[in-house]
Amino acid sequence: MGAPQKIEGTAANAVPYYAPQGDEVAIFEAAWRNRLPLLLKGPTGCGKTRFVAHMAARLGLPLFTVACHDDLTSADLTGRYLLKGGETAWSDGPLTKAVRAGGIAYLDEVVEARKDVTVVLHPLTDDRRTLMLDRTGEALHAPDSFMLVASYNPGYQNILKALKPSTRQRFVGLEFTFPAPEREAQIVSAETGVTLDKARLLVRVAGRIRALKGRDVEEGASTRLLVYAAALIADGMGVDRAIDVALIEPVADDAEIKAGLRDLVAATIG
Repeated sequence: MGAPQKIEGTAANAVPYYAPQGDEVAIFEAAWRNRLPLLLKGPTGCGKTRFVAHMAARLGLPLFTVACHDDLTSADLTGRYLLKGGETAWSDGPLTKAVRAGGIAYLDEVVEARKDVTVVLHPLTDDRRTLMLDRTGEALHAPDSFMLVASYNPGYQNILKALKPSTRQRFVGLEFTFPAPEREAQIVSAETGVTLDKARLLVRVAGRIRALKGRDVEEGASTRLLVYAAALIADGMGVDRAIDVALIEPVADDAEIKAGLRDLVAATIG
């Protein structure tokens, strides 16, 4: 497989904005060239999904995203027979569509899916690169351009929701974390148009909240939530109120914890 396709003559917003933190772009491209499945690990809202969308556009490939959940079955991925006009007709699922199109299949929070889903994935993650459609009798061989990408948040892993070693070791892996403070402020500013100073203030607040992870809050304020807060500020909302609705309410329900977070914010922004 050759070098990544160049996207020429497209609008500036055709490739979703993404600010690299390291060599993740080069690793993704190398995995794609070598037909290797990729596993992205990192906290909620740190940019994994945006990264995949960015890379799909960068490589000129169609992207098929599946938000995994407890009730997701293998048929939800591969497809099923549906009644159409009094007749039954086969309807491809997103994974099947990605294989046929030679695109990227992205399984977001793959550990949330039922265990039978991994059975479907295994033949796609080794040298067979085959998707078995038992209901139609097809064996689809993935073209060279096809790539399987999965993500999950290790912070929410437990004995009931963890990828088996036999599945994990079918992927190459990339670990994501929140960007360094200055880079995160630049991302928030670029995404929303708020001044860099306001973005830095939001990042400082997020840093204080993240320091409480595992104690007062289950998960720290994500980069996604910072972008939400900045968007509200850019729309004219006061900083205090934007922080409250975008950074405090989403991460805590307990009244005492929220009060403590508000005191922490007040001390941080002065």
